[in-house]
Amino acid sequence: QVHLVVSGGGSVQPGGSLTLSCAASERIAGTECMAWFRKTPGKERERVAVAYTDGDTNFDDSVKGRFSILLDKAKGTLTLTMNALEPEDTGEYYCATNRGWDCRGGSVRYWSQGTQVTVSS
Repeated sequence: QVHLVVSGGGSVQPGGSLTLSCAASERIAGTECMAWFRKTPGKERERVAVAYTDGDTNFDDSVKGRFSILLDKAKGTLTLTMNALEPEDTGEYYCATNRGWDCRGGSVRYWSQGTQVTVSS
C-alpha cells in the first residue's frame, strides 16, 4: 500500500508564506505526475498545481504567480511553496499522484491525508 505523507501547513497572516511537502512511501511505477489539491470552505475540491516528470507544470488561475511547485522524481517528493497567501487560500490541502500522466481530480488514485492551511489576520 503506497502512502503519501504531507508535512507543512499551519496558520499565517495574509501576505505570508508556507511550504507544503509530500513524500511517497515507495516509488510508484509509471508515475509521471504529482499534484496538490485543496478543499476550501464552500467550494468543490480543486487542483491547485500539478508537476510532470518532463518538467512541465500547471497552476490554477487563482494561484498563478504566487505558488510554485517542485517535483523530485528521483526522491518521489513534491513541494508546494505558497507566497502572498490570501484568506481565500484557507483550506485543507492534499497531495495526489497517479500512474501515467493524468493527475486530474477524478483520475488520481493515490491521495495523502489533508493538511490544514489557515490564512487569517
